Amino acid sequence: MADPQFTHRRSSSTAVSILQNLIEHSPNSEQLVGLAALVVSGAILLILTGLTLTAAILGLIFFTPLILISSPIWIPIGGIIFLIIAGALSVIGVGAASTAVVSWVYRYIRGMNPPGSSGVDYARIRISDTAGQVKEYARDYGVYLQSKVKDAAPSA
Repeated sequence: MADPQFTHRRSSSTAVSILQNLIEHSPNSEQLVGLAALVVSGAILLILTGLTLTAAILGLIFFTPLILISSPIWIPIGGIIFLIIAGALSVIGVGAASTAVVSWVYRYIRGMNPPGSSGVDYARIRISDTAGQVKEYARDYGVYLQSKVKDAAPSA
């Protein structure tokens, strides 16, 4: 069996080391004030959330009959308002896009090199080269067809 004095000495040294560890890692006053502020602000926000939820539920309970009675009026009005807002946002979006396009074209024509102008120049050159190649191919094919027509009908 273990010696009782040795066990007592070991447990007291363990207790001392635990206390020293707690003292070394104890929070300072700034950390305690920060924790207190966090707890208080969290509690206030939790209370406000509860009050808001309660008010919303009570408002729904009290105003549901009024909403149900007047719903034949509100549904068409809601649809009209939705269409008006959707139309206004569409007009604003198309206007902003067209303004951006006109601005880009103006800067491109004036030689101010707007973003993407190098891609447009490259595409323009490629289209021009392709058109030239198609023109040459058509000319060669036309000569080829004329020679075939002469071979098929020498009197023509």
